[in-house]
Amino acid sequence: MHEFVEWPKTKRLFRDIVVTEKLDGTNSAVHISEDEGSLDRSRAYADVDGTRYVITAQSRKRIITPGKTTDNYGFAGWVYEHADSLVRLLGEGLHFGEWWGQGIQRNYGMEDRRFSLFNTDRYDHLNHDDAALFDGSRVNTVPVLYRGTFADAAICQALTDLGDYGSVAAPGYMNPEGICVYHSQSRNVYKVTLDHNDAGKWEAAA
Repeated sequence: MHEFVEWPKTKRLFRDIVVTEKLDGTNSAVHISEDEGSLDRSRAYADVDGTRYVITAQSRKRIITPGKTTDNYGFAGWVYEHADSLVRLLGEGLHFGEWWGQGIQRNYGMEDRRFSLFNTDRYDHLNHDDAALFDGSRVNTVPVLYRGTFADAAICQALTDLGDYGSVAAPGYMNPEGICVYHSQSRNVYKVTLDHNDAGKWEAAA
């Protein structure tokens, strides 16, 4: 017997979007929650304002810990070293961002590494120009290139500006990767890159 299957509600295209610079580093996240009392050596712990927290570092595909074979470009080591500060700065939750800079992918001509958070609304206190500093490593958000109603012209202009003027996240670096577009109605993120994979699609519309 077949059961009724409802067609999902169709999302509206012309709703708010946020266009940000896509950074070429490594996808990372910090998970912070109150400690439930179990000791796990694959986690870090922090005591902040009388509450004990457990902190986990992860890459795109796995939990990571400090060490040559268990870390990912030193991100876990950095998280463990600054566990208390990250709890105070970010609070409880799962915090996704890009770990990028010196020795990672494009490198961006940088001498430091940074953790740039993806959700620019959630972390508006850490906008691109107002970063927190932990021993020289910045914690901020990815740069916002456009915020407003969905508009093909605005997306193409953001790409054109990146191609012409270089990275906003790393001023002076002239080979940025592209953009990410967050659509508020679908709650999905889409990417468009400046390499040959998307060549012609946005240039023709610009």
